[in-house]
Amino acid sequence: MAAPTVRDAFFDVLRERGLTTLFANPGSTEIPLLTGLPGDLRFVLALHESSVVGMATGFALGRDAPALAIVHTTAGLGNAVGAIATARVNRVPLVIVVGQQDRRHLPFEPFLAGRLAGLAGDYPVWVEQPARAQNVPDAVRRAEHEAVTHRGAAMVIVPMDDWGAPAETEREPAAPDRVLQATAADAGAVDDLAVLLAAAERPALVVGALGSDLDSWSGIVELAERLSAPVWQESFGARPGFPQDHRLFAGHLPADRARLRPILDAHDVVVCLGAAAFRQYGYGEGRFASPGLRVAVVTPDPAEAHRSAAELALIARPGQVCRELAGRVPAREADPPPAWRPEPLPAPGSGESLSTAHVFDALAARLPPDAVVFEESPSGRPELIRRMTAVSPLGYIGPAMGGLGFALPASTGVKLARPDLPVVALIGDGSMMYSIQALWSAVEYRCGALFIVFSNGGYGIMNTLAKQHGGDAPWPSFGHLDFQGLAGAFGCPARRVDDYEGLHRALDEIVPTLGERDEPLLLEAVVFPEPDFHA
Repeated sequence: MAAPTVRDAFFDVLRERGLTTLFANPGSTEIPLLTGLPGDLRFVLALHESSVVGMATGFALGRDAPALAIVHTTAGLGNAVGAIATARVNRVPLVIVVGQQDRRHLPFEPFLAGRLAGLAGDYPVWVEQPARAQNVPDAVRRAEHEAVTHRGAAMVIVPMDDWGAPAETEREPAAPDRVLQATAADAGAVDDLAVLLAAAERPALVVGALGSDLDSWSGIVELAERLSAPVWQESFGARPGFPQDHRLFAGHLPADRARLRPILDAHDVVVCLGAAAFRQYGYGEGRFASPGLRVAVVTPDPAEAHRSAAELALIARPGQVCRELAGRVPAREADPPPAWRPEPLPAPGSGESLSTAHVFDALAARLPPDAVVFEESPSGRPELIRRMTAVSPLGYIGPAMGGLGFALPASTGVKLARPDLPVVALIGDGSMMYSIQALWSAVEYRCGALFIVFSNGGYGIMNTLAKQHGGDAPWPSFGHLDFQGLAGAFGCPARRVDDYEGLHRALDEIVPTLGERDEPLLLEAVVFPEPDFHA
């Protein structure tokens, strides 16, 4: 029997860690790894590295566990940097293996050699090129721990000749088999927070992506009900931190200080749970609230705690802390916040076009509670978060980094991980062009997601921002794009709607099948540009 190689030991680590689905767009430096892949490992091809990492991100979200991506030296990692940044800000654990040229002639910087360690900047949570081939399996084992602990992509750079090197079997592993993170709240650690809340007359809670799990939801709900406190979703949240159909949900915080200030000034204590204080868009003069406001933060992310404008930050999981607090603070009675969702828009008049709000209203009336909704329609996002209600931790997923090209591959990845769930991606036509090649993977791997493309013929948000800045946009429109034709070229069925009745007929037919579909569908909705934009 042949002696085990580093490649064999690497595959054993993948099996131990549950990383048996490999997302990749392979190049020559990955051939020694991927040729003759064992049958118990699943290879998933994407046509661009941003889609590789995007699909792995969605897969990790769907499984609530790390996922594995493999990218090809400088070109592949360079293509993937934006998606790696999105995974970091969305707090999604990934292990990324980066191919490198043969170790034996790296000093000469041969063709395809890469200066890889710093190429993705600070967005990976950990980067390692093992000093020896035999250290590769342990580096991958540690990368999985680092990705989970720090909630982002951990990278291991592997020269192509390492895979065939003999494995080291007589030494102890250089990484633990398991890393356990305590979930129980230390009673003493929440004393100051309990005192702060007990003295509050008008408390409020702000929730974010690091509270978007069922344990955190139940704890936050318990505390909110104990305090009768309104609960706000953070600005630009990647995932919901609270059930948005709950009577205490107050809506989404605005993205600028001018509109944030009166909301915060209505309270004397604000506690941010799994969210920073505060993540605003665009510079604004002055404080985000009057000087009397007291702010606290509870987050498992030390960096988020350290950059928050708060008098108290507790580094811990929100769920257990909230349950501990609910048992300590006195119960309060207060009126719930006013209703935050607007009434559905009436049907457009004769000759009037659809708006994104019409589409969101129609979906909100039809989607089941377990639907996974991805958003990447920058100009439509303000209407989406007002009109659609997330009632599960996967009920809303957005690109917290702000870059485009996330929703299509990530929704495909979630559908790969959870084929039982209805998955819908709401994507602007400009956004769609950043990762349209991911349609091929959705078709090839029979991911039955619904991709709704809002076709307004241009970069709607950029046009609006240019007008607000007092000038005209120099870029052209692109209304001549044929999304049905583009989808068809990738083998994806497609339909087009441009009126109210057609939209409702299409959704009545499509939505009931979403949990059972094994074929993707692109639905192009022709909409007029949003008249104004407020993030």
